[in-house]
Amino acid sequence: MADDPALWHRLQFAFSITYHYLFPQLTMGLAWFLVYWKWRALRTGDARCATAARFWARIFGLNFAVGVVTGIPMEFQFGTNWANFSKYSGGVIGQTLAMEGMFAFLLESAFVGALVWGEKRLGPRRHFLAALAVALGSWLSGYFILVTNAFMQHPVGHVVSADGTLAIGDLGAYLLNPWALVQFAHNQAAAVVTGAFAVTAIGAFYALRDAYRDQARLYLNHGTVVGLAAAVLVAFPTGDAQAKIVAHYQEPALAAMEGRFETGPMAEITLIGQPNVKERRLDNPIKIPGMLSFLAYGTFHSDVRGLDAFPPDTWPPNIELMYYAFHVMAGLGTIFIALMGLANIQRFRGRLATSRPLLWVLMLAFPFPFIANTAGWMTTELGRQPWLIYGLFRTQDGFSHVVSSGDVLFTLIGLLGLYFVLGLLYLYLVGREIVHGPEPGMTGAAHG
Repeated sequence: MADDPALWHRLQFAFSITYHYLFPQLTMGLAWFLVYWKWRALRTGDARCATAARFWARIFGLNFAVGVVTGIPMEFQFGTNWANFSKYSGGVIGQTLAMEGMFAFLLESAFVGALVWGEKRLGPRRHFLAALAVALGSWLSGYFILVTNAFMQHPVGHVVSADGTLAIGDLGAYLLNPWALVQFAHNQAAAVVTGAFAVTAIGAFYALRDAYRDQARLYLNHGTVVGLAAAVLVAFPTGDAQAKIVAHYQEPALAAMEGRFETGPMAEITLIGQPNVKERRLDNPIKIPGMLSFLAYGTFHSDVRGLDAFPPDTWPPNIELMYYAFHVMAGLGTIFIALMGLANIQRFRGRLATSRPLLWVLMLAFPFPFIANTAGWMTTELGRQPWLIYGLFRTQDGFSHVVSSGDVLFTLIGLLGLYFVLGLLYLYLVGREIVHGPEPGMTGAAHG
C-alpha cells in the first residue's frame, strides 16, 4: 500500500483536517458559554460572569486564530490533491463551501475582534451582541461544512450534467439533507462536551491551587452542568439518530463498526472483541444480544445484515481501525456521562470544589473529548470508504494523478513540522493566559 498515491493523499488530508478540527470544536463548544455569561452580566450585573466571559474570550480568540491558519491548507488541498474530485463535485459542494466563507466565517471573523478587544468601546449591550454574532457564525459555519460532508455520505439534491459532473438540482433538498440535520445535532453536542470539559478543567485547576475561588466555582458549576447535559445528548437522541441513519443508508459501515460478518436477527452489540477480518469473525467477544437490532431498527428481533451480505469491494477497507475508532468513541462517551454525573452529585452536595481526587480527574480529563471527537470522525470517514461520494464516486478516482507520492510526502513532512511549532506556540499562549488568570495580578485567598 505504501506505493499507492491515494494512500498518501488521504493521509495528508486526514492529518490536516484532524489537526485543524482540534480548534473549531473548542470554539463552537465555548461560544454559548460566552453568550450566557455576557447575558447574565448584562441582565444582573454579575461581575463573576463578566470576568469569566472576558477570560474565556481571550482563549476563544487564540483558538479561532489557529483554526483559521490550519484551515487554509485544506482549502488548497481540494485543488492540489483532490482535483478530480473537485472537478466532479465542485458544482455541488462548492456552493456550501462558498456559503461558509461568505456568510458564516465572515460573520464570525467580523465580530471576534470586537469580542476580544472591544468591550470598553462597545459597551455591555453591543458587546453581548458581538458574542451572540460570534456564536451564531461559528455554528452556522459548522452547519455548512457538515452539509458538505453529509452530501458525501448521503448525496441528495444533485443532478448529473451533460459533461458527467454534478450540479445542484434542488438546493433545499441539498441544504436540508436528513443526514446533515442528524450529523449537525450530534457533532455540535459533542463540541459542547469539549467546551464544557475545558471550562471544568480550568475550574478544577484553580480550585486545586486555591486560586480565583469565585471563578473556580463558577467554571466547575457551569462546566459540569452543561457537560452532563451535552454528554447525554451525544448519546441520546443524537447518537441514536446517527446510528439509525447509518443503518438505513450505509449498512456495510454499520456492520464494520460492530465487526459483524454474518447476517441474522437478534444482532448483538459488542462491548469488547478483536476483529479478525481474515477469518471473518470477532475474537474474544463480549456481547449484548439483540441490542444492535434494537438500536438500529427499533426492535430486538430485527435482522441486521453483516458484511457477508455485501460485495467485498464495497466494504470499508480498514475494518479494524474503524471498529476500534467507533468503540473508543462510544466508550469515552459513556465515561463522560459517568464522570459528569458524579461531579454533579458532588455539586448538589456542595462538595465539588473541595473533592480533590475528583478535581484531579476533572482537570486531567480535558483531552479526552478531543480524542472522542477524533475517533468519531474517523468512524464516519472510514465508514464512507471506498467512496468519496457514497455510491457515486470512488476514492481511487478522486485524487490528483499529476501529484506524485513523493510530492505529497514532502508536503506532509512540512506540515508536520509547521504544525508542531504552531502547536507549541498555541500551548504557550493559552498556558500564559491560564497562569495570568481571569483577573491578572490577583490570586488565591484574595478571591475567597
